Amino acid sequence: MGRIEKTVFLSYRRTNAPWALAISQNLTHHGYDVFFDFNGIASGDFESVILENIRARAHFIVLLTPSALERCGEPGDWLRREIETALSIQRNIVPLMLESFDFGAPGIARQLSGTLAALKSYNALRVPAEYFDEAMERLRTKFLNVPVEAVLHPASPLARQAAKVEQSAASAAPTVTEKELTAQEWFERGVNASDLDEQIRFYSEAIRLEPDIANAFYNRGRAHHAKGDVEGALKDYNEAIRLQPDHAAAFYNRGFAYDNKGDLNGAIENYSEAIRLKPDYAGALNNRGLALYYKGDVEGAPKDCNEAIRLQPEYAFAFHNRGLARKPKATWRVRSRIATRPSASSPTRRPSMLGVRCSMQEAI
Repeated sequence: MGRIEKTVFLSYRRTNAPWALAISQNLTHHGYDVFFDFNGIASGDFESVILENIRARAHFIVLLTPSALERCGEPGDWLRREIETALSIQRNIVPLMLESFDFGAPGIARQLSGTLAALKSYNALRVPAEYFDEAMERLRTKFLNVPVEAVLHPASPLARQAAKVEQSAASAAPTVTEKELTAQEWFERGVNASDLDEQIRFYSEAIRLEPDIANAFYNRGRAHHAKGDVEGALKDYNEAIRLQPDHAAAFYNRGFAYDNKGDLNGAIENYSEAIRLKPDYAGALNNRGLALYYKGDVEGAPKDCNEAIRLQPEYAFAFHNRGLARKPKATWRVRSRIATRPSASSPTRRPSMLGVRCSMQEAI
């Protein structure tokens, strides 16, 4: 008969932080030792702290929403690495399915490739916001109240101290309300919707319930932008940035909106801020390079394209734009005049033969 352990690692995507906090608070209240990266661990210590805390805990809970697995197809994605580590060391893995998550959905099935495909075989628990307490009781009494045979590896002093800091911060945070969790559900419905009007409606409801969800403003801005409402998009991007000043994707998309309006200075300023926040942002480098090209910056344009290509060696758009940037200087003035002339079909778009911008950043 194995022992009953009450040590838990909570794996989640940052967009689902209210859910993670609510679950952590509930389990901690019932005597569980829970670790999750609440405040954000310093980058230099992140890998060792995360992996050691997975190895030091018997149970591994992963929060699954329609948006959670979107980047798991990338080998270096941290949610993917956390799940792979738990699988490899045979922890008691409990997938929690939030807001209409479905293992059989086509987009989700594509993300659960390779070693992650095994996640589908684990017994999962659905957690509705309106029945949160009931779901947590079931989690504790059925899913975590099981004997484990896993070998637990003691964490290093650094990992143990990091866990204490995160636990203290989570304990001191205000209790998550049902209203906040319901707002998260509306947000995920927006992520899962394909119709732009539906997206706007869902994100608007999330914002009504919880007005400080930066990513709801960001994603609603993308939907407005896709519908051609650039001013509405800018308004939402501005609010997303006000709520989350380090939101690199919001700066990128705000730059893209200014680019659509023909405001090259505004576009360059926002692309530059996105790059400052995320130095490996190849799309922002490509787009800034093209904006610099339209302004006649013969030094800055190819430099940005070169850096985009260094970061993504198969980045076709950046190669195309670098070719434009290498044109003889004498041709730049006439091309710049052509580039800024409105077209009949789209008054704010430049002829695509002159340059290729990366499109809007994906939803979060």
